[in-house]
Amino acid sequence: MKAKKVSISAFFPVYNDWATIPAMVLLVDSALKRLASEYEIILVDDGSNELTKKMLEELVPKFDKIKLITHHKNRGYGGALKSGIYSAKYDYIFYTDGDAQYNPQEIELLVDKLSDEIDIVNGYKIERNDPLYRKIMGKIYVMITRMMFGFKIRDVDCDFRLMRRRLFDDLKLEFSSGVICVEMISRLTMRGARFAEVPVNHYYRTSGKSQFFNFKRLFKTTINIFQLWRKVRILKKY
Repeated sequence: MKAKKVSISAFFPVYNDWATIPAMVLLVDSALKRLASEYEIILVDDGSNELTKKMLEELVPKFDKIKLITHHKNRGYGGALKSGIYSAKYDYIFYTDGDAQYNPQEIELLVDKLSDEIDIVNGYKIERNDPLYRKIMGKIYVMITRMMFGFKIRDVDCDFRLMRRRLFDDLKLEFSSGVICVEMISRLTMRGARFAEVPVNHYYRTSGKSQFFNFKRLFKTTINIFQLWRKVRILKKY
């Protein structure tokens, strides 16, 4: 596989991921040394517990490419993504979650797909390695959001993306819940962003737990989905 030398800002939203983040940083650092002309690794600590904060204090000095952003209060998944996106300084932004359900070294698959005609390379899960109820809910979520917003990518729920930074120069993302991915993809689609997709592996969660699949967050996300739909489809705000 022929590597393309591009400058990349890679970031991870971090929320109590003390057991997985060190390995994630090591893997992405190793990949970016091969793939990027210049790079940085941004960790967005979204109000994590003390154990995670202590781990970050010990980890950050060991990598000269790391930049740490700290939210003293939890701002939600969307809030963490916005901090990572808008603090990035290089030509491309890569992000994935800090819970090790994706392998950061597969960023090479995304980079290999880049061309002058592509703005975003989006991963899609080869197979979702989650409990059955999450697989079912995930399929329903993807199907409903595709119908509501009209984007074509097959897996909006796959947080493994490589995007041109300039796409966000005049795009202000609003939502702070998990619906931010639907907001981002639907608004970029409306602006004519050009997508490519690649299959990526998805691994079973070995530590921590999902912050999305609880009643409070699901209720908030449902409300946000309809708020976004009203802005996009009814008010044509974007």
